[in-house]
Formats: sequence, C-alpha cells, structure tokens
Amino acid sequence: MVSKYEKYYESYKTPRGAGDARPTAQQIIEDEGLVGQWKGKVVMITGASSGIGIETARALATTGAELFLPVRSPDKTKEALNDLIESGKATLMDLELSSLYSVRKCAEAFLARKQKLNLLICNAGLMSCPEGRTEDGFETQFGVNHLAHFLLFNLLKDALIAGSTPDFNSRVIMLSSSAHRFGSVNFKNLTFEGEYDPHKAYAQSKTANLWMANHIDRLFGDKGVHAWSVNPSVVQTGLGRFLDDAQVQAAFADEKTAKEARSIPQGAAPTIYAAVAKELEGKGGKYTENCNIVGPQINSGIYDEGYAPWAYDEASEKELWQVSLKMVGLE
Repeated sequence: MVSKYEKYYESYKTPRGAGDARPTAQQIIEDEGLVGQWKGKVVMITGASSGIGIETARALATTGAELFLPVRSPDKTKEALNDLIESGKATLMDLELSSLYSVRKCAEAFLARKQKLNLLICNAGLMSCPEGRTEDGFETQFGVNHLAHFLLFNLLKDALIAGSTPDFNSRVIMLSSSAHRFGSVNFKNLTFEGEYDPHKAYAQSKTANLWMANHIDRLFGDKGVHAWSVNPSVVQTGLGRFLDDAQVQAAFADEKTAKEARSIPQGAAPTIYAAVAKELEGKGGKYTENCNIVGPQINSGIYDEGYAPWAYDEASEKELWQVSLKMVGLE
C-alpha cells in the first residue's frame, strides 16, 4: 500500500530548517480528514504544559476529542491552553512523574470519571539532567521517562482495552528519540550508581520507551491495544534546559543541525501521525521517524534515519517489562 505521507518524504530527506515543507501536527489531522470527527473519543497526553505537548494537544483538540492533560505545572498549561480548558475541551490533572504515588492518584482520578480511553500519549520527559533520584529512589531519567509512564499505562490498560473499537483500536504513543541509539538498558546498574553519565542515562530511558511500546503491542495487540514509539527529532524546546547554553547555541549554529531543526508544530507531527494515521490501524510495535516506519540505521550520522541494533531485542524487552513490574510494585 502506498502511504499518503510519501508526499512528505523528500522534504524529510532534504530538510531546510524550521518552517520548511515538512508537515505540522495540524496538517496531519487535516490530511486524515479528522477535524471534528473524533467526538466521543477520549485522549490523555502527559507533558502538555510546554513544547511538543502543547502542539499535540492543540492539534488533537481540533478533532473534537475530549482531552485529559496530566501535568506537573498547571499554571503553565493554563497559560498555554486556557482556551481549550475554559471551553471544556481539555481537563487538567495533577501528575508528578517523579512520584509513583502521584501516578497512582492521577490514574485513580481519571478512572473515577471515565471507564474508556482511546489514546494515551506519553510525551513528558527529561533529558540529560544532573544525577538524581525520584521520590521512589530511581535514577531520575529512568524513573520519569520510563517507569512513571509504565505504571500509568498498566493502571489504564483496562480502560484502553474497553475503549478499543473495530474502527479504531486504542493506541499508546511513546516518545522515544534517536538518542536510543547511543545506549541500551544497563540491567546490571539501572541507576548508573558510581558511573553516571547524563547522556547514557537519557539513551537508556529512550530505549526503554521504545521497548515498552514494542512489548505493549506483543501483550495487548490481540486485545485491541497497539503501541508505537516516535522520534520527534530536533526541536528547540525546554527539554534541553539541563544542557549548557553555549553547547546548545553551538549545536544549533551547526549547518546540519540548523537544517534538521523543526518548528514545534513540525516536531509534533510524528506524534500525531502515530496517533491518528489510518494506515497504521490495527498495527503497532514499531519505531517511527518522519511520519514513517523506518528500518535499521545504515549510515552513522546523528540525523540519519533508523533504529539501533537492539531496538527489537524481544528477550530484553521482556526482561525490562518484568523488572519494571517489580520496580513499580505491580509484581
């Protein structure tokens, strides 16, 4: 089957910087003919208080779906999305991803209002932060990026199963990154105790996001719940707040980086593609970039498409799932 998104592939291969011919999140919604067509559907998006999360929420709001936005900074979200909140299109929820107690309370609050969920987008995250621990003692990036979302999914999986229909199987979207290629999961030292490297810890968490999507699909695909992992690529947002300012400025001054960089609406497009594209219906368990399911990385350039050799290591996916169940107290 020819993808309707082939019209964008050349612009992804020859990027010209933010605002070029690569699609925006809203263009994907319009390409799918979904404006006003998702009334009755329920969507949850974590991290909709800044950057890609805001654009993801805005695009999905135009479908008519009911949005639930768990955030740690409600005031920031109100400032950015006040029109959606005031109109009743979006509901704010409290969620601190560094606390499993907070994750449980958030899921409990949602389930008290809704028994069905059609789309869960795990968008929130941290990148390359200083060494630290979550409230529950986990390495911060692994705890926030992976374990909190892992617990949230498991608490909401029955609602996702209940929300699945023949026309639209429920979907879970995990925000991974090309950074997953810089490191697998360090099962011998998940906390990086005594050997902390912020970039390796970030890579570990992004591999974990990718593996989680794969394994959700293996476990729940036959129950009508499918999952995709997404690389949003280079977008200048608050995600890089822990990086040195001079380092960030130097990176974006680089010609290749400047060309690859996307506007925030363009950066949200891969998420929206994975969340709504009809061509993905009934499928999942794959890593996506540039509104496409990609193969293994062939060239070694940082911006070349493709996944790491360990991306589809089924045994490691299963091991991570079992370890994660124990870490969040579900086993």
